Amino acid sequence: MSTTLLRRDDLPHLVTALPGPKAAQLIARDQAVLSPSYTRGYPLTVARAEGSIIEDLDGNRFLDCNAGIAVCATGHCHPKVVESIQRQAARLVHYSGTDFFYENMVQLAEKLRSLAPGGGGRRVYFGNSGTEAIEASLKMARYQTGRERFIAFLGAFHGRTMGSLSLTGSKSIQKKKFGSLLSGVTHIPYANCYRCAYGKQVESCQVECVKVIEDQLIRHILPADDIAGIVVEPVQGEGGYVVPPPKFVDELQAVAAKYEIPIIWDEVQTGMGRTGKMFAVEHFRVNPDILALAKGIASGLPLSAVVSKPQWMQWTPGAHASTFGGNPVAIASSLTTIELLEADLLENARRVGGYMLERMLAWPREFRHVGRVQGLGLMLGFELVRTQQGRERFPELRDRLERMAFERGILILGCGPNSIRLCPPLVFTRDQAEFCLDTLEACLKQSQES
Repeated sequence: MSTTLLRRDDLPHLVTALPGPKAAQLIARDQAVLSPSYTRGYPLTVARAEGSIIEDLDGNRFLDCNAGIAVCATGHCHPKVVESIQRQAARLVHYSGTDFFYENMVQLAEKLRSLAPGGGGRRVYFGNSGTEAIEASLKMARYQTGRERFIAFLGAFHGRTMGSLSLTGSKSIQKKKFGSLLSGVTHIPYANCYRCAYGKQVESCQVECVKVIEDQLIRHILPADDIAGIVVEPVQGEGGYVVPPPKFVDELQAVAAKYEIPIIWDEVQTGMGRTGKMFAVEHFRVNPDILALAKGIASGLPLSAVVSKPQWMQWTPGAHASTFGGNPVAIASSLTTIELLEADLLENARRVGGYMLERMLAWPREFRHVGRVQGLGLMLGFELVRTQQGRERFPELRDRLERMAFERGILILGCGPNSIRLCPPLVFTRDQAEFCLDTLEACLKQSQES
């Protein structure tokens, strides 16, 4: 790449060693006062951001392929989002919508109801975060069904509060030393075994993951009329950016319908345009019972929503509420976010994500340490393996690749036991995608030669 390209405002440009002196000072201060439970993969300090570019305290510019962990859907500080936040903040910052009424809260609920697949008179509950959306969904399912137990999937991530953590099947460290969690949660395999990933026995193998529910759990362990809900990500996020085949989703819905069990679709990471459609379930034949949304819904402000068929959101006043959920400033940001998604960002996610996926699908042939590559829209992932024949996971290379990319101005994150995720803002351009992939290919080539 030419020096001229490297100095473009929309591409990375590094001016110091990493971390730079100001960044190093901040990291030292951070480590003295903040919780050691935070995970920091590399020493990025953020001073300002615009679009898909992050600038650190020392003036280094990075290309953001994390989007604040799939949160900043419209890019950083989109001028229309900023303007809507400023306008609303000058009018009304807070007045709890669970106790009183304000118009933009109703407007967003009406908009989400109109967007939800399947139509109908859906109802909406607002919270602040993804884990709150899952907690509300669990309570709602128990309240309405009168049942207690849940089925979740290995590899899933649903949050860190005690109820959602009980569903999470991602990393044991997330549950270590926290004692008893929500009782009655059973985890089963998701459609991500290696036989399926490499195209062998796809239908029979992945359908077996669902048939565990009926043939083993319901028959031997869990009475169907004790199961309050099945909680599932339409694409597993932290589990490795795993896209299930349509047959898996079809079979899951068939089992749930047979036993009148609601499915809670966790769209915290996949929703709001991340996969090139407003909701990831739109890639499948799904008329969702309950959708849990957060992350990209308000372009960086704390907001979550549960969008439910009316029969599942039938509870009395006081059964569940949130002081800050549906904050009017976050709502204003969300309404503008949806406008931008509908205008052109959904199409951009499909177009740029499609280009990236097509190019990445060649990597297993070009780089011996790249295993499965898959994704939808701008939710893309690839595995690192020691050898493609044995498909042994290579987490050490995944961690090293994160750092190598950072040192070249690309911000990426791992997911699953051995995968890299690419979830850039939905304003990501073709030039930025090319720079990102060129850089990652250079890193993969270097790791292959070392």
